[in-house]
Formats: sequence, C-alpha cells, structure tokens
Amino acid sequence: MKSSRTALATAFLVLLGATGVTGCDQSDPGGAEGANGRLQVVAAENFWGSIAAQLGGDRTEVSSIIVNPSTDPHSYEPSARDARTIAGAKLAIVNGIGYDNWAPKLLAASPLAGRKVLNVGDLLGLKEGDNPHQWYSPASVQRVIAQIVADYDRLDPAGAAYYAQRERTVETVDLAKYDKLRREIRERYAGTPVGYSESIFRPLGEDLHLRLLTPYSFAKAVAEGTDVTAEDKEAVDRQAKDRQIEVWVFNGQNVTPDVQRVNELAKAAGIPIATVTETLDPAGDTFEQWQVAELEGLLKALEEATGR
Repeated sequence: MKSSRTALATAFLVLLGATGVTGCDQSDPGGAEGANGRLQVVAAENFWGSIAAQLGGDRTEVSSIIVNPSTDPHSYEPSARDARTIAGAKLAIVNGIGYDNWAPKLLAASPLAGRKVLNVGDLLGLKEGDNPHQWYSPASVQRVIAQIVADYDRLDPAGAAYYAQRERTVETVDLAKYDKLRREIRERYAGTPVGYSESIFRPLGEDLHLRLLTPYSFAKAVAEGTDVTAEDKEAVDRQAKDRQIEVWVFNGQNVTPDVQRVNELAKAAGIPIATVTETLDPAGDTFEQWQVAELEGLLKALEEATGR
C-alpha cells in the first residue's frame, strides 16, 4: 500500500495536470457552481456532509470524501478524484483537531478565490490532542450548523431566507427525535456508571449525564492507535469483571485486542453492550438517523441493565 505522503503527492500531481493550479490563487475554474447552478460544497467526512446537505437543500451540491464505514479518517489516503472534488468546492468543511490532516493539504494544493473553509476544530477553539470527535457533542453540532448557514449566506446571499428556513427545519423537525432521546436518557439514567471503549463516546456520554468510569487515557489510546498502559487495562478489566459498570459502549469500527477482551468480559458478566460507530453506518443514513439508532440502542441497554 502506498504511504499517505505518496498518495497525497499523486493526488496533487493529477490535480495540477487537470486544473493548471499552481502555488498562487487562481480564478474560479468553473467548478464552484455545478452545471445545475448549485453551490458546490465538500466535506471531508460524511457526518458533517450530511448536515451540510440538509441545510443546503436544493441550492447546494454536497460531496463527502469519506463515506465508507470501514475507512479510518486518521490514515485516509486521498485519491486524484478527491483532489478534483475539493478543487471545485466553494465551501469546504474539515474536522481538524488532527483528525483529517490530509484535507488541509489538498485544499492548499487547489486554492480557489472566494472559497470558505470551515475547520470545526478552529471554530470550537480546539487544538490537536483535544478530543476530535465533536460530532458526538450536541453543543458542537449546534455551533457547526450555525456556521454552515452563515457561510451559505455569505457565499449565496440570495438564498439567505431559504437557508434560514432549512436551519429551522433541521433543528425543530429533523433533530427532534435525537433531542427527545437525549432528554429521556438524561432524565431516566443520569449518573448511571458506564464504560466506553473509545473517546468518540465521551462528548455524548457527558451530554447524557452518564457517569463515565473508563479512564480517559484508555479511550484516547484506543482511538489514536497507541499502546494502552497496563494500569488502564487492569482498571477497565476490573470494572467489567466486578460489574462496576452497568453498560459497556464500544466503537464497532475499531475493535482492538484490548477492546475485544473487554467485550468478552462484559458479556461474561452479563453487562449489556451498546455499539457506536465513527462515521455514518449505514453510509446512506442521515446524521440524525444514525445518531437516533445509536441512542435507541443505548437506551435499550440501559433499560436492560437497570430494569427501569
């Protein structure tokens, strides 16, 4: 397999040949608005792309680079097709926070006059090393929604009223069940001790007021693919064996040997298990369909664990 550096270089060369881009700003190459006249938008990951598409409706054409649930955004190797997609985007949405470092490099290789780049980490005032999984934070999602609409207004002022209406629909209709389930879990299960395999769940777990017992260093190491300390392994194993946790939540897209071991310990102890994933799964779901399914699974596990 080619290294990420080689893959980026290949994508850049194809992009240069296809668009004539050099190291300085270029005039709009004609890709900023598609043949249908829609605003061209690209998201590095489909969780942000789904939200952008719903907010943009018929006035935008949104493409997401990472859509395969089995793809690891941290180590993704962009293709020449990805480079061409990004080259024509008038709005680009990247996660940042060290999560998709390949995306800013592609953007830098294809400058476009008037393009706006929404870097979620920068928007939230976060830095590399902070938890990058902010699509699992409802408060962060609200801030991203507001910024996407603001960027749409600047890029397409004629559509401002339309985007405002789309924003109201997303917040009051599309996300209604998501919000209802979060309220229900908080009201019924606040303070319930829960373990989790990876840092993606922490923002949502905190929003739900669950008591997260897993050492954060364990969850962060699993997410980043670094070694888990012996102390953390012992602590997490003990929590499962001794039923110190009521529910175990794990990322089904990243089942390391350490996670698999705890999965088995939880099953042996009769601890209900709930599953989350890194990106939309199935890929065709909307952001809210995906999140609602996960919340329903978590609610079921909490009901089973507590009997209430």
